[in-house]
Amino acid sequence: MTESPRFEAVVAGGGPAGAAAALALARGGRGVLLLDDAPPGAFRVGEALPPAGRRLLRELGVLDRFLADGHLPCHGNLSSWGSPALHATDFFFSLDGHGWQLDRARFDALLRDAARAAGAVVRSGTRMSGAEPDGDGGWRLALSEGGGAAEEVRCDWLVDATGRRAAVARRQGAARLSDDALVAFHARFRPAREGDRDGRTLIEAVPDGWWYTALVPSGERVVAFLTDADLADRPALLTEDGFARRLAGAEHVRAALDAFGFRMHGRPRGADAGSARLDRFAGPGWLAAGDAAVSYDPLSSQGIRTALYTGMRAGQALCAHLDGDGGALDGYARMLEDVHRAYVGHRAEFYADERRWADRPFWARRHAWVARLAGAA
Repeated sequence: MTESPRFEAVVAGGGPAGAAAALALARGGRGVLLLDDAPPGAFRVGEALPPAGRRLLRELGVLDRFLADGHLPCHGNLSSWGSPALHATDFFFSLDGHGWQLDRARFDALLRDAARAAGAVVRSGTRMSGAEPDGDGGWRLALSEGGGAAEEVRCDWLVDATGRRAAVARRQGAARLSDDALVAFHARFRPAREGDRDGRTLIEAVPDGWWYTALVPSGERVVAFLTDADLADRPALLTEDGFARRLAGAEHVRAALDAFGFRMHGRPRGADAGSARLDRFAGPGWLAAGDAAVSYDPLSSQGIRTALYTGMRAGQALCAHLDGDGGALDGYARMLEDVHRAYVGHRAEFYADERRWADRPFWARRHAWVARLAGAA
Protein backbone atom coordinates (compact mmCIF):
# COMPACT_ATOMS: atom_id res chain seq x y z
CA MET A 1 0.00 0.00 0.00
CA THR A 2 1.32 3.46 -0.92
CA GLU A 3 2.25 5.50 2.13
CA SER A 4 0.53 8.87 2.51
CA PRO A 5 2.69 11.90 1.62
CA ARG A 6 4.15 13.59 4.70
CA PHE A 7 5.03 17.27 5.14
CA GLU A 8 6.67 19.10 7.98
CA ALA A 9 3.84 21.65 7.84
CA VAL A 10 0.48 22.05 6.16
CA VAL A 11 -0.90 25.56 5.87
CA ALA A 12 -4.71 25.66 5.68
CA GLY A 13 -5.79 28.78 3.81
CA GLY A 14 -4.35 30.33 0.65
CA GLY A 15 -4.89 34.03 1.41
CA PRO A 16 -2.14 36.49 2.32
CA ALA A 17 -1.47 35.04 5.78
CA GLY A 18 -1.33 31.45 4.58
CA ALA A 19 0.79 32.21 1.53
CA ALA A 20 3.22 34.30 3.61
CA ALA A 21 3.53 31.47 6.16
CA ALA A 22 4.15 28.89 3.43
CA LEU A 23 6.70 31.15 1.76
CA ALA A 24 8.62 31.63 5.03
CA LEU A 25 8.55 27.89 5.75
CA ALA A 26 9.70 26.95 2.26
CA ARG A 27 12.52 29.48 2.39
CA GLY A 28 13.51 27.93 5.71
CA GLY A 29 13.99 24.61 3.95
CA ARG A 30 10.83 23.00 5.30
CA GLY A 31 8.55 20.68 3.38
CA VAL A 32 5.25 22.54 3.28
CA LEU A 33 1.86 22.07 1.65
CA LEU A 34 -0.35 25.14 1.11
CA LEU A 35 -4.07 24.47 0.74
CA ASP A 36 -6.22 27.08 -1.01
CA ASP A 37 -9.89 26.16 -0.97
CA ALA A 38 -11.19 29.31 -2.70
CA PRO A 39 -12.95 28.59 -6.02
CA PRO A 40 -10.90 29.76 -9.03
CA GLY A 41 -11.77 33.34 -9.94
CA ALA A 42 -13.73 33.90 -6.70
CA PHE A 43 -14.43 37.57 -6.05
CA ARG A 44 -12.61 39.04 -3.07
CA VAL A 45 -13.41 42.47 -1.73
CA GLY A 46 -10.63 44.85 -2.71
CA GLU A 47 -8.61 46.02 0.25
CA ALA A 48 -6.04 48.71 0.85
CA LEU A 49 -2.42 47.95 1.60
CA PRO A 50 -0.96 50.90 3.56
CA PRO A 51 2.48 52.32 2.73
CA ALA A 52 4.20 50.26 5.46
CA GLY A 53 3.21 47.15 3.52
CA ARG A 54 6.09 47.90 1.17
CA ARG A 55 8.58 46.78 3.82
CA LEU A 56 6.80 43.46 4.32
CA LEU A 57 6.66 42.78 0.59
CA ARG A 58 10.38 43.50 0.38
CA GLU A 59 11.11 41.12 3.27
CA LEU A 60 8.98 38.46 1.57
CA GLY A 61 10.98 38.99 -1.62
CA VAL A 62 7.99 39.88 -3.81
CA LEU A 63 8.12 43.70 -3.94
CA ASP A 64 9.45 44.04 -7.49
CA ARG A 65 6.85 41.71 -8.94
CA PHE A 66 4.12 43.39 -6.90
CA LEU A 67 5.09 46.83 -8.21
CA ALA A 68 4.84 45.53 -11.78
CA ASP A 69 1.47 43.90 -11.19
CA GLY A 70 -0.87 46.82 -11.82
CA HIS A 71 -2.33 47.56 -8.38
CA LEU A 72 -3.82 51.02 -7.96
CA PRO A 73 -1.71 53.59 -6.06
CA CYS A 74 -3.46 55.06 -3.01
CA HIS A 75 -2.06 58.43 -1.95
CA GLY A 76 -4.19 58.91 1.15
CA ASN A 77 -7.71 58.87 2.57
CA LEU A 78 -10.79 61.09 2.56
CA SER A 79 -13.04 61.06 5.59
CA SER A 80 -16.16 62.66 6.97
CA TRP A 81 -15.53 61.62 10.55
CA GLY A 82 -16.24 63.85 13.51
CA SER A 83 -17.75 66.55 11.29
CA PRO A 84 -19.90 66.75 8.14
CA ALA A 85 -16.99 68.11 6.10
CA LEU A 86 -14.73 65.86 4.03
CA HIS A 87 -11.10 65.97 5.14
CA ALA A 88 -8.06 64.61 3.31
CA THR A 89 -5.12 62.75 4.83
CA ASP A 90 -2.30 62.09 2.40
CA PHE A 91 0.79 59.87 2.45
CA PHE A 92 3.04 62.53 0.96
CA PHE A 93 5.36 62.59 3.97
CA SER A 94 5.35 58.82 4.54
CA LEU A 95 8.84 57.35 4.37
CA ASP A 96 7.30 54.34 2.63
CA GLY A 97 5.62 56.35 -0.12
CA HIS A 98 2.05 55.62 -1.15
CA GLY A 99 -0.17 52.64 -0.47
CA TRP A 100 -2.30 50.61 -2.89
CA GLN A 101 -5.85 49.51 -3.58
CA LEU A 102 -5.42 45.83 -4.35
CA ASP A 103 -6.77 43.48 -6.94
CA ARG A 104 -7.16 40.80 -4.30
CA ALA A 105 -7.32 37.81 -6.63
CA ARG A 106 -4.12 38.90 -8.38
CA PHE A 107 -2.37 39.79 -5.11
CA ASP A 108 -3.21 36.48 -3.45
CA ALA A 109 -2.12 34.56 -6.55
CA LEU A 110 1.23 36.41 -6.57
CA LEU A 111 1.92 35.31 -3.00
CA ARG A 112 0.96 31.69 -3.70
CA ASP A 113 3.18 31.68 -6.79
CA ALA A 114 6.07 32.98 -4.68
CA ALA A 115 5.52 30.20 -2.14
CA ARG A 116 5.48 27.65 -4.97
CA ALA A 117 8.68 29.07 -6.46
CA ALA A 118 10.35 28.77 -3.04
CA GLY A 119 9.52 25.06 -2.92
CA ALA A 120 6.09 24.83 -1.31
CA VAL A 121 3.52 22.45 -2.76
CA VAL A 122 0.42 24.51 -3.54
CA ARG A 123 -2.96 22.85 -3.98
CA SER A 124 -5.77 25.07 -5.30
CA GLY A 125 -9.44 24.20 -4.93
CA THR A 126 -8.55 21.82 -2.11
CA ARG A 127 -9.92 21.91 1.41
CA MET A 128 -9.01 20.07 4.58
CA SER A 129 -12.08 18.04 5.45
CA GLY A 130 -10.64 16.26 8.48
CA ALA A 131 -7.65 16.31 10.84
CA GLU A 132 -6.79 13.61 13.35
CA PRO A 133 -3.65 12.88 15.42
CA ASP A 134 -1.60 10.24 13.64
CA GLY A 135 -0.09 8.62 16.74
CA ASP A 136 3.42 9.80 15.90
CA GLY A 137 3.05 13.34 17.23
CA GLY A 138 1.69 14.68 13.95
CA TRP A 139 -1.51 14.80 11.94
CA ARG A 140 -3.40 12.68 9.46
CA LEU A 141 -5.40 14.96 7.17
CA ALA A 142 -8.24 14.25 4.78
CA LEU A 143 -8.17 16.53 1.72
CA SER A 144 -11.09 16.99 -0.64
CA GLU A 145 -10.95 18.44 -4.13
CA GLY A 146 -14.15 19.04 -6.07
CA GLY A 147 -16.46 16.07 -5.76
CA GLY A 148 -13.67 13.50 -5.69
CA ALA A 149 -12.79 11.02 -2.99
CA ALA A 150 -10.88 12.24 0.04
CA GLU A 151 -7.09 11.98 -0.11
CA GLU A 152 -4.88 11.47 2.93
CA VAL A 153 -1.67 13.33 3.76
CA ARG A 154 0.32 13.56 6.97
CA CYS A 155 2.15 16.42 8.59
CA ASP A 156 3.98 17.39 11.76
CA TRP A 157 2.40 20.84 12.12
CA LEU A 158 -0.74 22.68 11.04
CA VAL A 159 -0.86 26.42 10.42
CA ASP A 160 -4.38 27.82 10.68
CA ALA A 161 -4.81 30.57 8.08
CA THR A 162 -8.49 29.85 7.46
CA GLY A 163 -9.55 33.41 8.21
CA ARG A 164 -12.30 34.30 10.63
CA ARG A 165 -13.49 30.68 10.68
CA ALA A 166 -10.32 29.70 12.58
CA ALA A 167 -11.25 26.17 11.57
CA VAL A 168 -8.12 24.42 12.84
CA ALA A 169 -7.80 26.30 16.13
CA ARG A 170 -11.46 25.92 17.03
CA ARG A 171 -11.33 22.21 16.24
CA GLN A 172 -8.51 21.97 18.80
CA GLY A 173 -10.62 23.67 21.47
CA ALA A 174 -9.46 27.27 21.09
CA ALA A 175 -12.17 29.87 21.62
CA ARG A 176 -12.73 32.93 19.47
CA LEU A 177 -13.28 36.02 21.64
CA SER A 178 -15.34 38.71 19.92
CA ASP A 179 -15.21 42.39 20.87
CA ASP A 180 -18.26 43.42 18.87
CA ALA A 181 -20.82 42.27 16.31
CA LEU A 182 -19.74 44.48 13.41
CA VAL A 183 -20.96 43.31 10.01
CA ALA A 184 -20.28 44.60 6.51
CA PHE A 185 -22.69 44.77 3.58
CA HIS A 186 -20.79 45.38 0.37
CA ALA A 187 -21.47 45.70 -3.32
CA ARG A 188 -19.59 46.39 -6.55
CA PHE A 189 -20.38 49.40 -8.73
CA ARG A 190 -19.42 49.92 -12.38
CA PRO A 191 -18.96 53.40 -13.93
CA ALA A 192 -21.01 54.70 -16.84
CA ARG A 193 -18.23 57.18 -17.67
CA GLU A 194 -14.47 56.75 -17.60
CA GLY A 195 -12.16 59.09 -15.75
CA ASP A 196 -12.29 58.14 -12.07
CA ARG A 197 -8.63 57.98 -11.00
CA ASP A 198 -9.01 58.74 -7.29
CA GLY A 199 -7.39 55.82 -5.49
CA ARG A 200 -8.03 57.23 -2.01
CA THR A 201 -10.33 55.39 0.38
CA LEU A 202 -13.37 57.49 1.30
CA ILE A 203 -14.86 56.92 4.76
CA GLU A 204 -18.12 58.49 5.95
CA ALA A 205 -19.68 58.17 9.41
CA VAL A 206 -23.49 58.02 9.64
CA PRO A 207 -25.85 57.69 12.63
CA ASP A 208 -25.89 53.87 12.70
CA GLY A 209 -22.41 53.02 11.44
CA TRP A 210 -20.14 54.09 8.64
CA TRP A 211 -19.57 53.69 4.89
CA TYR A 212 -16.53 53.39 2.74
CA THR A 213 -15.81 53.26 -0.96
CA ALA A 214 -12.58 52.51 -2.79
CA LEU A 215 -11.70 52.32 -6.46
CA VAL A 216 -10.11 49.00 -7.41
CA PRO A 217 -7.79 48.24 -10.34
CA SER A 218 -10.66 46.93 -12.51
CA GLY A 219 -12.16 50.45 -12.56
CA GLU A 220 -15.05 49.36 -10.33
CA ARG A 221 -15.76 50.75 -6.91
CA VAL A 222 -16.35 48.64 -3.84
CA VAL A 223 -18.93 50.22 -1.52
CA ALA A 224 -19.56 48.91 2.00
CA PHE A 225 -21.80 49.74 4.94
CA LEU A 226 -20.57 48.78 8.41
CA THR A 227 -22.96 48.47 11.34
CA ASP A 228 -23.75 46.13 14.23
CA ALA A 229 -25.64 42.96 13.42
CA ASP A 230 -28.60 43.79 15.65
CA LEU A 231 -28.95 47.24 14.03
CA ALA A 232 -28.95 45.95 10.45
CA ASP A 233 -32.00 45.18 8.37
CA ARG A 234 -30.20 42.24 6.82
CA PRO A 235 -32.91 41.12 4.36
CA ALA A 236 -33.17 44.65 2.96
CA LEU A 237 -29.43 45.34 2.81
CA LEU A 238 -28.87 42.17 0.81
CA THR A 239 -31.12 43.47 -1.98
CA GLU A 240 -30.12 46.08 -4.54
CA ASP A 241 -33.06 48.34 -3.66
CA GLY A 242 -32.54 48.09 0.09
CA PHE A 243 -28.81 48.74 -0.19
CA ALA A 244 -29.43 51.72 -2.49
CA ARG A 245 -31.98 53.20 -0.09
CA ARG A 246 -29.54 53.07 2.81
CA LEU A 247 -26.74 54.41 0.58
CA ALA A 248 -28.82 57.51 -0.18
CA GLY A 249 -28.02 58.72 3.34
CA ALA A 250 -24.25 58.70 2.75
CA GLU A 251 -23.76 62.09 1.12
CA HIS A 252 -20.07 61.91 0.26
CA VAL A 253 -20.00 58.28 -0.87
CA ARG A 254 -23.06 58.89 -3.03
CA ALA A 255 -21.41 61.96 -4.60
CA ALA A 256 -18.28 59.96 -5.47
CA LEU A 257 -20.46 57.39 -7.24
CA ASP A 258 -22.63 59.95 -9.02
CA ALA A 259 -19.61 61.83 -10.40
CA PHE A 260 -18.94 59.00 -12.87
CA GLY A 261 -22.36 57.38 -13.05
CA PHE A 262 -21.48 54.32 -11.00
CA ARG A 263 -24.26 51.72 -10.86
CA MET A 264 -24.52 48.61 -8.75
CA HIS A 265 -23.33 45.43 -10.41
CA GLY A 266 -24.67 42.25 -8.82
CA ARG A 267 -26.38 41.72 -5.49
CA PRO A 268 -24.89 43.02 -2.23
CA ARG A 269 -23.21 40.54 0.07
CA GLY A 270 -22.78 40.39 3.83
CA ALA A 271 -19.80 39.39 5.94
CA ASP A 272 -18.57 39.37 9.52
CA ALA A 273 -16.32 42.39 10.09
CA GLY A 274 -15.96 42.39 13.86
CA SER A 275 -12.86 42.54 16.02
CA ALA A 276 -11.93 39.19 17.51
CA ARG A 277 -9.00 37.11 18.70
CA LEU A 278 -8.28 33.58 19.80
CA ASP A 279 -7.91 32.83 23.49
CA ARG A 280 -4.63 31.11 22.54
CA PHE A 281 -2.62 31.36 19.37
CA ALA A 282 -0.90 27.96 19.36
CA GLY A 283 -1.20 24.49 20.81
CA PRO A 284 0.23 21.01 20.38
CA GLY A 285 1.00 20.69 16.67
CA TRP A 286 -0.73 23.89 15.51
CA LEU A 287 -0.52 27.69 15.41
CA ALA A 288 -2.73 30.40 13.92
CA ALA A 289 -2.00 33.43 11.74
CA GLY A 290 -3.88 36.27 10.06
CA ASP A 291 -7.60 36.66 10.69
CA ALA A 292 -7.69 33.21 12.26
CA ALA A 293 -5.56 34.60 15.11
CA VAL A 294 -6.62 38.27 15.27
CA SER A 295 -9.40 39.91 13.20
CA TYR A 296 -9.51 43.66 12.67
CA ASP A 297 -12.25 46.23 12.15
CA PRO A 298 -11.89 47.40 8.51
CA LEU A 299 -11.63 50.97 9.81
CA SER A 300 -8.03 50.19 10.77
CA SER A 301 -7.01 49.50 7.13
CA GLN A 302 -4.49 47.06 8.61
CA GLY A 303 -6.06 43.71 7.73
CA ILE A 304 -3.83 42.79 4.77
CA ARG A 305 -0.68 44.20 6.36
CA THR A 306 -1.30 42.24 9.57
CA ALA A 307 -2.08 39.08 7.60
CA LEU A 308 1.27 39.35 5.81
CA TYR A 309 3.13 40.15 9.00
CA THR A 310 1.63 37.43 11.19
CA GLY A 311 1.79 34.84 8.40
CA MET A 312 5.47 35.52 7.79
CA ARG A 313 6.26 35.53 11.52
CA ALA A 314 4.30 32.29 12.04
CA GLY A 315 6.35 30.57 9.35
CA GLN A 316 9.61 31.92 10.77
CA ALA A 317 8.68 30.94 14.32
CA LEU A 318 7.81 27.41 13.26
CA CYS A 319 11.10 27.12 11.37
CA ALA A 320 12.96 28.25 14.49
CA HIS A 321 11.01 25.79 16.64
CA LEU A 322 11.85 22.92 14.29
CA ASP A 323 15.49 24.00 14.47
CA GLY A 324 15.41 23.55 18.24
CA ASP A 325 14.48 26.99 19.55
CA GLY A 326 12.21 26.07 22.46
CA GLY A 327 10.98 29.63 22.96
CA ALA A 328 10.10 30.48 19.35
CA LEU A 329 6.38 29.69 19.54
CA ASP A 330 5.94 31.45 22.88
CA GLY A 331 7.66 34.47 21.36
CA TYR A 332 5.27 34.36 18.42
CA ALA A 333 2.29 34.28 20.78
CA ARG A 334 3.66 37.27 22.74
CA MET A 335 4.08 39.18 19.49
CA LEU A 336 0.41 38.57 18.65
CA GLU A 337 -0.60 39.76 22.13
CA ASP A 338 1.36 42.97 21.52
CA VAL A 339 -0.20 43.44 18.07
CA HIS A 340 -3.69 43.00 19.48
CA ARG A 341 -3.07 45.35 22.41
CA ALA A 342 -1.84 48.11 20.09
CA TYR A 343 -4.80 47.59 17.77
CA VAL A 344 -7.33 47.94 20.60
CA GLY A 345 -5.81 51.26 21.57
CA HIS A 346 -5.77 52.61 18.02
CA ARG A 347 -9.36 51.48 17.41
CA ALA A 348 -10.53 53.33 20.52
CA GLU A 349 -8.80 56.50 19.29
CA PHE A 350 -10.54 56.28 15.90
CA TYR A 351 -14.02 55.83 17.34
CA ALA A 352 -13.51 58.45 20.04
CA ASP A 353 -13.14 61.07 17.32
CA GLU A 354 -16.79 60.72 16.21
CA ARG A 355 -19.18 62.30 18.76
CA ARG A 356 -22.08 63.55 16.63
CA TRP A 357 -24.41 60.65 17.42
CA ALA A 358 -23.23 59.73 20.92
CA ASP A 359 -26.79 58.73 21.91
CA ARG A 360 -27.22 56.25 19.04
CA PRO A 361 -26.53 52.58 19.94
CA PHE A 362 -23.71 52.04 17.43
CA TRP A 363 -21.68 54.98 18.69
CA ALA A 364 -22.66 54.66 22.36
CA ARG A 365 -21.23 51.13 22.41
CA ARG A 366 -17.93 52.31 20.99
CA HIS A 367 -17.66 55.24 23.34
CA ALA A 368 -18.21 52.78 26.18
CA TRP A 369 -15.12 50.87 24.96
CA VAL A 370 -13.15 54.10 25.06
CA ALA A 371 -14.28 54.80 28.64
CA ARG A 372 -13.42 51.26 29.78
CA LEU A 373 -10.00 51.44 28.15
CA ALA A 374 -9.31 54.82 29.77
CA GLY A 375 -10.40 53.43 33.14
CA ALA A 376 -8.06 50.46 32.81
CA ALA A 377 -5.07 52.62 31.89
